[in-house]
Amino acid sequence: MPSVELPFEHNKLKVDEDPHNLTQCGLYQLLSAEGKKHVEESKHVLQYLHMLPIDTIGTPKFYPKLTRKMSAIKRPNLIYPVNKDIAVHICPDKEDARDYYIPIEPVVFTNIDDLLEEVEKRIAVLVDKYEEPENEEQRRVILESCIDEVCEIKTEHNGGNSKGTGKTNVQKYISKFWGGGAGEKISVTPFELKAIKYLMIRDKVGLGVLEPFMNDPNIEDISCSGLGNIFIEHKIFESLKSPVKFVSMDDLDAFVIKLSEKIGKPISYFNPIMDAVLPDGSRINIILGEDISKKGSNFTIRKFAETPISVLQLIEFGTIDYIMAAYFWLALREGLNCFIAGETASGKTTTMNAITTFIPPRAKIVSIEETPELQVPHHNWIREITRPVQGKGEGEGSRVEMFDLLKAALRQRPNEIIVGEIRGVEGLIVFQGMQTGHPAMSTFHAANVEKLIQRITGSPINVPKTYLDNLNFVIMQNSVRGPEGRMMRRVTSVSEILGYDSYTESFSTIEVFRWNPENDTMEFTGNLNSYLLERVIAVKKGIPAGKVRRIYKELEKRARILKKIHDSGVTGFYELFGVISKMEGEGVL
Repeated sequence: MPSVELPFEHNKLKVDEDPHNLTQCGLYQLLSAEGKKHVEESKHVLQYLHMLPIDTIGTPKFYPKLTRKMSAIKRPNLIYPVNKDIAVHICPDKEDARDYYIPIEPVVFTNIDDLLEEVEKRIAVLVDKYEEPENEEQRRVILESCIDEVCEIKTEHNGGNSKGTGKTNVQKYISKFWGGGAGEKISVTPFELKAIKYLMIRDKVGLGVLEPFMNDPNIEDISCSGLGNIFIEHKIFESLKSPVKFVSMDDLDAFVIKLSEKIGKPISYFNPIMDAVLPDGSRINIILGEDISKKGSNFTIRKFAETPISVLQLIEFGTIDYIMAAYFWLALREGLNCFIAGETASGKTTTMNAITTFIPPRAKIVSIEETPELQVPHHNWIREITRPVQGKGEGEGSRVEMFDLLKAALRQRPNEIIVGEIRGVEGLIVFQGMQTGHPAMSTFHAANVEKLIQRITGSPINVPKTYLDNLNFVIMQNSVRGPEGRMMRRVTSVSEILGYDSYTESFSTIEVFRWNPENDTMEFTGNLNSYLLERVIAVKKGIPAGKVRRIYKELEKRARILKKIHDSGVTGFYELFGVISKMEGEGVL
């Protein structure tokens, strides 16, 4: 199993030291009001602070909540809470460009292995009296009940005072259990009981040492590239390394095999590659064995956000601006087709999820994916997922691919078809759907609009060049380096596709928005020069031919509405959709 090695020499604490008494020291007095409140409820965080070599690394600053602006902090030394059980210490590594991400759990790096072993022996005979749990929540409840049944809080009357006995607490538990009194409960301190429950639920129900990372909404990716540390991608502090590491190939292989079994898709040396979706929607990929991965088995988890990022949050992050968002609103409201393109991990799916808010509230939506990532706020949403061959020897009849689902979607009378990602021949079906009046959105891997057109019209997608004008506009999104040198996600351009000129054998496009890297702003290059706004959207909205420039006033109006909604305190994905739906229902738009 992986080991946990703190990146500094830490002060030793006794296993049975009562963290309640730690509040009487000067370190507690140095904390902010929010910090004091948190450690009073989660005393293991204060115990962790007592372990730190403050003279060497300094006193971490406590933040009850992180903000995107904190990405500007150089070499951060801070603590923030994830939940009542888990906090996180971000601290610098002077010898590496990556900072450390240290989960602070109730065990606080104290060794209660012997005590855990005794508790496990006692509850092993109790679980049989419960019915087989149907889900993780039931499993957690049963496990907590069993622990409560075999453990009791230590008092003076049940042998809790160990002064002068010459025995450690663990030795006392073992002698009590094996020396007669098999029906007696194991005496533990409140701190030890919390640690036992946390560890057993973490390891038996959750994903073990990965559980703190899975609980932190600030984490996007978790990765193990073989022997060594587990790395994470943080939404604010970018690439970080954890103190959790693998030091032997056998331990690493055993961990990934156990992880795959817990997920329900066992991996083996015969089938060494596994892709799966975790119960929370996160995607995991595992590769087993050093024969195909020279640094040893590896795994990557792409976290799933329970609530999607909204358009207004994208504006806060600087990914888009109000005018650009208003352009998307007008375009999607009128059923135009778009692709969001860019490189891997540039935020394409995040942006596509966000702008689904602008699809008419009463629309019927069909989404098609290989891995479920899309999140749509509409109630009339059919969510379809591809299915691989269900076991060796069952034949091709059991496979359901993107191509099959897209053909079925065209018969379901959708107002919008959303494809998770276009890679192959299913792209032709999407364009055929566009040709027959089915609005569509999708993500696409391409470096720029020209490369996107080359891929769409080339093998294996093979969309006829004359079909390309069915794709109305392309949003290019990339990870870019900002003025301060930090990586940021930005929509770098929005281009309208006008069509194909067979005489010159070229495609006509208009770039209506462009990111300016010098000052990190969006330039509306298509102002008073947008083909879609003047020739398509204005016509759909019934604006007379001689007055099409009115559409730019409508664009500005929508931008002001979005800003007014934002200024009122609304930022969430579903909240924004609710406001827009209400406005449409009342005829405001």
